[in-house]
Amino acid sequence: MMPVPLGGGTNNTRHIDLNPNKTAQMKVLMVYVSVHHGNTEKVAKAMANVLDADLIQVREADATMLEQYDLIGFGSGIYFGKHHESLLDFVDKVPLLRNKKTFTFSTSGLRKIPLVHDFDRPLRKKLQRKGFGIIAEFSCRGLDTYRATSLVGGINRGRPNAGDLKQAEDFARSLKNAGHSCLNPTLV
Repeated sequence: MMPVPLGGGTNNTRHIDLNPNKTAQMKVLMVYVSVHHGNTEKVAKAMANVLDADLIQVREADATMLEQYDLIGFGSGIYFGKHHESLLDFVDKVPLLRNKKTFTFSTSGLRKIPLVHDFDRPLRKKLQRKGFGIIAEFSCRGLDTYRATSLVGGINRGRPNAGDLKQAEDFARSLKNAGHSCLNPTLV
């Protein structure tokens, strides 16, 4: 690979592979939080496997590392109608990254209903303020044993299940397919 300056600062570089028979591999990072039952971690691992992504817990992530990736996923369980506070705090520390592509993912005891339960809204707003272009969002049910639900063993027992994980893999495949056409443009 050979760096080709596009003008301006050092961040304006596109790499050209001199081997025309090799397809460009999109570099993907997934930053996540999975606290209680491992719901979000199961989904993150399913997606990361398909995307061949680097997977890192938010507590281990460094905001400066994001610049080296083509696509970044941010995800957690949903707590009181939004992503985990540690993930939102992490995004606050991220430097301004213009035109960086991202996606969000979550697990929740409740079904996401965009006008009623738009869980992604707080995270989406923070990411947009940091210059990210959000290309997709994924959400599925997860075991929830919060407060009164714990008296009956929780809600959504067994979730995410095999069907949810297949949907997560299909979602990741759609990102991967879109990535080859829009995240890795070739120079003409």
